[in-house]
Amino acid sequence: QVQLVESGGGLVQPGGSLSLSCAASGRFFDIATMGWYRQAPGKERELVATITRDGDTDYGDFVKGRFTISRDNPKNTIYLRMNSLKPEDTAVYYCNAAVKRFTTLPYVPVWGQGTLVTVPS
Repeated sequence: QVQLVESGGGLVQPGGSLSLSCAASGRFFDIATMGWYRQAPGKERELVATITRDGDTDYGDFVKGRFTISRDNPKNTIYLRMNSLKPEDTAVYYCNAAVKRFTTLPYVPVWGQGTLVTVPS
């Protein structure tokens, strides 16, 4: 069983910063792309940022240079540094990873339980 455990959510004032982390644990052969998604109340889940094993990154359009994703491969952990936070960034942030549990199996998506980020208006 592979688990993704997120941490770092909370309440932050507009313009403030917050860092999230997500660590993968359990038994697996390999993890490819990892990333962060978010879901605000009444809205669909959307991409925040992804990062490959080699460090290639992709960001949602709304990020506009405010967020930075990073990765520590030996620790199977990713981080999301969020600056200049806005009320519209309020959402549950989910960690995602493409995990290969055994060499003969394909990569499958695994999700964390989510961590709430609240930026009051």
